Amino acid sequence: MPVIKPVRGKSPIIPQDCFIADNATVVGEVSMGNQCSVWFSAVVRGDVNFIKMGNKVNVQDGAVIHGTYKTASTTIGNNVSIGHNALVHGCTIHDNVLIGMGAIIMDGCIIESNSIIAAGAVLTKNTLVKAGSIYAGVPAKKVKDISPELVSGEINRIANNYIEYSSWFKD
Repeated sequence: MPVIKPVRGKSPIIPQDCFIADNATVVGEVSMGNQCSVWFSAVVRGDVNFIKMGNKVNVQDGAVIHGTYKTASTTIGNNVSIGHNALVHGCTIHDNVLIGMGAIIMDGCIIESNSIIAAGAVLTKNTLVKAGSIYAGVPAKKVKDISPELVSGEINRIANNYIEYSSWFKD
């Protein structure tokens, strides 16, 4: 069974059509939109600040979503994929974003819509990723503009695939 529990009187809000893996953890002030999924060993920890997720957000295996006490909540838009072992901390992610495997997004970062953060990238505190950008490296920098083909071919494809994958685990 997943760990889903209140913290300091605030309980996660998880719609019926969401999938939470058996060993995932979702605690505290977390609200999820429709068709979200939290995969194996992932942690969504709304204990020190709130976490708000839109529709069609997938938090892949081993990823961690958290915030900073009293200063940095985490807001995630619609159609967002957070790759395996990524760390998303106290930031804002707009719609149609792909966060690559092992990427780190620090407090105060804003990732605008239709963007990709490459695997292993580290966005340092307060980085602004403009809409339609691809960022990579340590520290992450813009490497190019995203093509419309990448939005539909990668960002949308991955988000939709995770809705399908989660259906395999539902009764």
